Amino acid sequence: MRGARSAKFAAGAIAVTMAVTACGGDSGDDGKKSSSGKPEGYVSIEVGEPQNAPIPSDTNESNGSYIVKALFTQLLEHDNEGKPVYLNAESIETEDSKTWTVKLKDGWTFHNGEKVTAQSYVDTWNFAAHIKNNQKNSFWFSDIKGYADVHPEKGDAKADTMSGLKVVDDLTFTIELSKPVPYFEYKLGYTTWAPLPKSAIEDPKAFAKNPVGNGPYKFEKWNHKKLFQVAAYDKYKGDDKAANKGIQFKNYSTPEAAYQELMSGNVDIVRQIAAKDLPKYKSDLGDRAIEEPFAGVQSIVPAFYSKPFKDVDPKVIQGLSMAIDRETIAKTVLNGTRDAATSFTPPQVMGNQDLDSPAFKFDPKQAKKLVEEGGGVPGNKVWIQFNADGGHKDWITAVCENIRQNTGVECIPDSKPDFQTDLDLRDANKVKGMYRGGWVADYPVNVNFMRELYHTKAEANSGRFSNKEIDKLMEKGDNAESLEESVKIYQEVELKLAEEMPAIPVFNYKINAGYGKGVDNVTTDWHGDIVVNEVTVK
Repeated sequence: MRGARSAKFAAGAIAVTMAVTACGGDSGDDGKKSSSGKPEGYVSIEVGEPQNAPIPSDTNESNGSYIVKALFTQLLEHDNEGKPVYLNAESIETEDSKTWTVKLKDGWTFHNGEKVTAQSYVDTWNFAAHIKNNQKNSFWFSDIKGYADVHPEKGDAKADTMSGLKVVDDLTFTIELSKPVPYFEYKLGYTTWAPLPKSAIEDPKAFAKNPVGNGPYKFEKWNHKKLFQVAAYDKYKGDDKAANKGIQFKNYSTPEAAYQELMSGNVDIVRQIAAKDLPKYKSDLGDRAIEEPFAGVQSIVPAFYSKPFKDVDPKVIQGLSMAIDRETIAKTVLNGTRDAATSFTPPQVMGNQDLDSPAFKFDPKQAKKLVEEGGGVPGNKVWIQFNADGGHKDWITAVCENIRQNTGVECIPDSKPDFQTDLDLRDANKVKGMYRGGWVADYPVNVNFMRELYHTKAEANSGRFSNKEIDKLMEKGDNAESLEESVKIYQEVELKLAEEMPAIPVFNYKINAGYGKGVDNVTTDWHGDIVVNEVTVK
């Protein structure tokens, strides 16, 4: 099944419609167009502007993820039961969880005709890990022996390649890790491990304007902040071939605007219904309305470098968390389309546990008491940053009202125009207080909701949380003797997180999506992604 890939930072919806600037590629407009302006046989879906160009190792948010998943295919993915399903890999074997042998399926090519080989993977991973290339997901390669040489904590790289990667033959390579990692094969299901052609590594800037992948779709055009278009790749060797002729990823200024376009027949699929439209979308769409839980957690994340949270006592964050009436907000503002979070992980991943922590329970009296015991908030004021194009305004406003009423701390919704702006401010350490966080699983293990978010060196640790004791416990889990032992140790990590509160989990996600009368076979995967390659045109 296609689509069981990463969604990373979740936007909630879409990006801003602005002036059109073509970026390159074929027009894709030679065939007949429908009344909605798309070529015949294509499917349109609302997906916002990606933060970066569609390079797998530089993409860790949901808008970019949709595009990367269309253009690229990695070694494996996971089905809805969490089991690995090989894609470009023929086999992945290990006897000690430290040295892994990968054999590729033969006959795979990039969209330019270049053969996908073991060397493609080794070169790509070395590129992604190297400090000079500044890839967002470089930390994902840190288990590989020699990573510290290409990506030192300080100074310049001591080597150009990681010593742990060896090409055996055209279709075989080995991966030696610094230490055994029993869940390493699960990590390989994330699209950041997908291979790049030689042109991407030789000239990343040029490649960004005309990306070439090995996935079920090939690039056609990119009209920035309006449209990204791909066509089915007819020489694709995977089982997850496109059932349509192509995809248009369309941008809208608000989820309300996207919904109106859906009702008007100008877009086929809307991924997330706005809060305003939730009470009516099921009656509007009938059996074309989708509501499904998926492996994602919505949180509010303190920026630990900001004035309100620098050197904060964890009691303050616990108190702010206890001030939030999650169940009432989910039931009223979000029309029952979310579940109150009870842990840092969603129910769909291995090792999920109900923490039964007081910090996750609504208790106004204790909330105010803890904030005061922890020394309060400097200036008695906090902000919650969010992207306006994601349909978050109503519930963020409700959360702020809870905090204001139940702790006396002034809380201000801090709206940014789109997800890209929101992410850029996080990356630049310019969040004034807290930000609306959303994380969707890359692989179905509890590790993914902790190591990639709260380890000191994790790129996705945008709140800059750091705790040496928790880092050491994570590393113990990473190097456990079995997958089961890793999961168990990370459950201990989660208990520590509930004490330190690097984030305030608020809701477990559900996808509330809808599609028009012109398409069929619209399904979702365990990530909450629409499985775009399976969608058919009536």
